Amino acid sequence: MSDTPSAAPASDCTEPRTALTPPEVEALVRGICFKTGPPRTVGVEVEWLVHELRTPQLPVTPERLEAAYAALRTVPLRSALTIEPGGQLELSSPPATSLMECIGTVSADLDAVRSVLAGQDLGLVGIGHDPWHPPRRFLHERRYDAMETCLDRTGPAGRRMMCTSASVQVCLDAGYEEPGPLGHGRRWLLAHQLGAVLVAAFANSPLARREPTGWRSTRQLLWLEIGPGRAGAPPLDEDPRRAWARHVLDAPVMCIREDEGPWGVPEGLTFREWAGSGAPRPPTREDLDYHITTLFPPVRPRGFLELRMIDAQPGEDGWIVPLAVTKALFDDPEAAETAYRTVKPLAERAMSLPAPHNPLWIDAARGGLADPELREAAVTCFTAALDALPRLGATTQVTDAVAAYLDRYVIKGRSPADDLLDRVRGTDRRPHGKDLRTS
Repeated sequence: MSDTPSAAPASDCTEPRTALTPPEVEALVRGICFKTGPPRTVGVEVEWLVHELRTPQLPVTPERLEAAYAALRTVPLRSALTIEPGGQLELSSPPATSLMECIGTVSADLDAVRSVLAGQDLGLVGIGHDPWHPPRRFLHERRYDAMETCLDRTGPAGRRMMCTSASVQVCLDAGYEEPGPLGHGRRWLLAHQLGAVLVAAFANSPLARREPTGWRSTRQLLWLEIGPGRAGAPPLDEDPRRAWARHVLDAPVMCIREDEGPWGVPEGLTFREWAGSGAPRPPTREDLDYHITTLFPPVRPRGFLELRMIDAQPGEDGWIVPLAVTKALFDDPEAAETAYRTVKPLAERAMSLPAPHNPLWIDAARGGLADPELREAAVTCFTAALDALPRLGATTQVTDAVAAYLDRYVIKGRSPADDLLDRVRGTDRRPHGKDLRTS
């Protein structure tokens, strides 16, 4: 799934016109949010900013974007191609049975996409937040009109998230029902504690309007500013199913969809209240599915776990490193145990507050791996992932990419955000250091 609600979200429910009561909502959510079993599949969703191939600082006109996307819709892809409200491009892989299958599918699709875009003098850039342009809506549809109205109530962060952000989202199975390194309870905790390390290690959005924002991950700052009701996690001190179901019920409703005319945008109405009152119309199971897609926590359970905290990465293949590292730290039992023991002490810094609205996640987004404790944890976790990847069938090319990232960034307490800041400040000694293109 993308950062924005889809027109027809996938549903695990039947009878979409059946009205729901609050107890039915809780039972449904608890039944579908964590589908347990052996971790077998992996997926990735890669978002990109689309830019002028030769002069990325210039905005791409809506007419050129529309022509490019019309051409892309004729290209057979295995991944799902979607367009975000600001014109960002997203590829969502099908579930893959191995890391290398996932990488192969998305790499082939990206080659095809880049070829078509190059014919239009356009390219893809991997940065977590557009460093040049203010937010501008490309898609004008009822769901995005409603979304904009809703998010504007808390400030400008919502529009920026919709139109100027991009990410790498890793999707993993929820895990076994039973406890242990691959159990769903342990994986749920690991995702929220390791998540701060992933934010810091892959931070790549330090700029807005060509100026430093003071945050290594400005994209994470946007989620903070959107607020905990829409972009926060549930508490971690209770059963994951119960906590998530309660969170879904108590989260504000973004919009009430209608067959005709604009969608209603209620203010301060939770899904629990909507289901309890049945006004302005009773919510259906389809409404519940859609409501869940309008919640943007850093880890979203959709039957599987959707890890949403990683900024888009530089380079044509930069997305492979966070995918490989995350897959290894969750699905290799030895690496998962190492990661869990490494990040468990970090939970004290969270002060029992849900992510990302706690000191640990804020420090990760602001300072990245300049934070000594986060840097130490990242070195240990990346090293464990590197050891595990051959056991998961990773090729030498993939392990070499992870090793290079470990040496270039993690060990030095840096991330791609620091490269961008060096270029802006004129402290980058590499050739073409002031060129903000990262692909």
